[in-house]
Amino acid sequence: MPIIKSAKKRVKVAAKAANRNAKTKRTLREAVKSFQLALKGGKAAEISAAQAKATSAIDTAAKKNVIHKNKAAHKKSQLANAAKAAGVKPAATTKKAAAKPAAKKTTAKPAAKKAVAKKPATKKAATKK
Repeated sequence: MPIIKSAKKRVKVAAKAANRNAKTKRTLREAVKSFQLALKGGKAAEISAAQAKATSAIDTAAKKNVIHKNKAAHKKSQLANAAKAAGVKPAATTKKAAAKPAAKKTTAKPAAKKAVAKKPATKKAATKK
């Protein structure tokens, strides 16, 4: 057991962080397992919803540095490939097709403010050596 005050605090802080990280990992594993079960079920809507939850859990874990960002990218790629093999269309493509951008509206820009001229800096007299 630590004796120094700062070491005691580090033990408490490390325990809190470990609990937080364990919760994030558990959420990640549960989301991926539910995706795997949805793949076995076979309904496209369930698979895409489970994939979205799993992807979100992976992103959260990577953001909190519980898993490495490259591992997160690899896991997300595996999920996408498994969903594609099951015959589910990618969720991102469906959203883009549904929300096509409307014609851009042009707005008039307000007139630019005139720049205020700065006074020239006064030069100091040269000192004699």
